[in-house]
Amino acid sequence: MRFPKRLIGFVLVIQCILFLTHFLLYKTWTFSPAGPDLDPTLGEKLALGLLSVSFVAASVLAFRYTNGLVRVFYTVAAVWLGLVNFLVFASLFSWIILALARLAGWSLDFHLVVEVLFGIAIASGLYAVINANRTRTTRVKINLANLPASWRGRRAALISDLHLGHVRNGGFLRRMVAKIMRGKPDIVFIPGDLYDGQAIDAQRAAEPLSQLKAPYGVYFVAGNHEQFGDDTHYLRAVESAGVRVLRNEKVEVDGLQIVGVPFRNATSGRGLASLLEVMHLDRSRASIFLTHAPDHPQVAEAAGYSLQLSGHTHLGQFIPWSWVVRRMYGQFAYGLSRIGNMQVFTSCGAGTWGPPLRLGSNPEIVILEFA
Repeated sequence: MRFPKRLIGFVLVIQCILFLTHFLLYKTWTFSPAGPDLDPTLGEKLALGLLSVSFVAASVLAFRYTNGLVRVFYTVAAVWLGLVNFLVFASLFSWIILALARLAGWSLDFHLVVEVLFGIAIASGLYAVINANRTRTTRVKINLANLPASWRGRRAALISDLHLGHVRNGGFLRRMVAKIMRGKPDIVFIPGDLYDGQAIDAQRAAEPLSQLKAPYGVYFVAGNHEQFGDDTHYLRAVESAGVRVLRNEKVEVDGLQIVGVPFRNATSGRGLASLLEVMHLDRSRASIFLTHAPDHPQVAEAAGYSLQLSGHTHLGQFIPWSWVVRRMYGQFAYGLSRIGNMQVFTSCGAGTWGPPLRLGSNPEIVILEFA
């Protein structure tokens, strides 16, 4: 499997950014206002240098190979990348505090400030690692107009963004399936990003889905991580596990209309509107629109849908990106919201992408109870 040429430039940009961030950490740690700067040992310098290239190197390896050694390397590098996020902000705050102290004429032990802030950053990052492995069950009541009487009191499980790959694999999915089954759902929705990475054995990773049973079925739509390239092998693996894959289609389930549109066909508002128009939705009956990202809820609302179920945002996973995602998606970044006559529920997902950290968001399985 060859590394796509179009990604080489992107990878180089990311590596340059990582060099700059690690240089910032180095200068912050070694700087002494009274001079001279601290002089780390050669071993410490080499360690920091190796860490600065670890994530890109691990990602390149993970793109082509999957084995225990690569998975461990990728996981360690991804955790370090998450810790760097917090350390960079600790560095910036350190310099801001130094600047303010000088403006005010205060005496300041700069290295003590750095030690304290770096300690807080590392502690926050380690907590975020632990938090990312504590999947919650979020329970939400949904009142839908024109809902068939038979559906009142029934439960739907919603699980998105598991990102099975080098950090999380079939064992993680088995735990999620067991957790879902304990909730005894009547129907299950999986709005994409089940997978993460090209090198994964899609068939083997999806096997635990065969244990995911619900009286009215299990439904899946592809997310962006399935559709970076040809999604055929991913979707075949999901179908072979007994899950219904929705490809721009509508199904009727005991009077409830369910429409699924994969990520690639929902990125354009105009294209999505044209696609939904040919679904022949009965506006007099309740309906669910399943799609990966909450990008164009106004389009689904205009088409007459009752409820949209999505994932994708991860709620940014950790601060400050959770704030960025809220800025991007507004009310649709996470949770239950409404636009016109349609409700939208966006899950922040069960897994993680990139750094396996969560701070400011919690991994979740959602149980929707219809009323």
